[in-house]
Amino acid sequence: MTYSVAVAGASGYSGGEILRLLAGHPEFEVRTVTAHRNAGQSLVAVQPHLRSYIGHTLVETSPAALARHDVIFLCLPHGASGELAATLPEDSLVVDCGADHRLQSSADWARYYGGDYFGAWAYGVPELPVCAEASAAASTRESSTLIPFTMQRDHLRGARRIAAPGCNASTVALSLAPGIAAGVIDGADVVSVLAVGPSGAGKALKPHLLAAEILGSSSPYAVGGIHRHVPEILQAARWAGASAPTISLTPVLVPMSRGILATTTARMTPGVDTATLRAAWESAYATEPFVQLLPEGEFPRTADVLGANTVLLGLAVDERAGRAVIVAAVDNLGKGTAGAAIQSANIALGIPETVGLSVNGVAP
Repeated sequence: MTYSVAVAGASGYSGGEILRLLAGHPEFEVRTVTAHRNAGQSLVAVQPHLRSYIGHTLVETSPAALARHDVIFLCLPHGASGELAATLPEDSLVVDCGADHRLQSSADWARYYGGDYFGAWAYGVPELPVCAEASAAASTRESSTLIPFTMQRDHLRGARRIAAPGCNASTVALSLAPGIAAGVIDGADVVSVLAVGPSGAGKALKPHLLAAEILGSSSPYAVGGIHRHVPEILQAARWAGASAPTISLTPVLVPMSRGILATTTARMTPGVDTATLRAAWESAYATEPFVQLLPEGEFPRTADVLGANTVLLGLAVDERAGRAVIVAAVDNLGKGTAGAAIQSANIALGIPETVGLSVNGVAP
């Protein structure tokens, strides 16, 4: 079966990556691409690397342009997709790559984003461990008690509205959730520092993202718990079974066009040894095609996931500090955004979730 596809915001980075991946998908046919300022131009004029889309013209983003498609990907700034999505057919599969439908808490939305709150959709991180009645279990369990869990993909099957994740949020959540669910780490007092490429900030021209500003330099941003992905990470931690999670998140802009290297540490549960710690991640991700735990003593590089729908994880124990150290590498535009969106769409439609996606990166 072939599904007709529309991509809104096709002139941006996430829209371009969605299109790049869809070009190799045997069951999705892109029929409509939309934009705002670039409407009226040919797609290859603004995305010159997408040569297979010669003949496609960007049209104005509107409900009329997006309706009558089986699958609609919204690659729009936060606050722009919520109102538009409300006008789209209920039987279309709509995947929002923006932030408008990620958070279950309207208070979190008001604090970190502001503006109208449009409600939460099924969260598009299939591999995320989710405990049954997580909040209730977390409030009563001992910290070392194993909580039975399923994967978030169970909530994606048959869905017609999906929220693709924030790239930083899903990277950190996938780093932490197996350990929280297994009771081998504490969800409180988590610290995460992320090296992030500037493509995560979108394609709009910003002076601080010019090559002259970032080449040969690195700089922190959104310091002090104000990054908009913080509530998304804490939401995932609660789903994994943490009763009162906290995180200190510090992203650092580095001179690579795309990629995230997240180093996250958490207090280990007393009495847990290295073997038991590793077993939590090995068990959670043993059969996952796109989340891979490296052998003991090995740690990932962003270069190894460039262009891939892969999360690579390295795990260590800092014995003196009593903390687990989890290092994750992700392509922020790939698995961090577009890959997660397509993988989730596959699951929703009953297509094998690996279709159109690759674990292989591009090197050098």
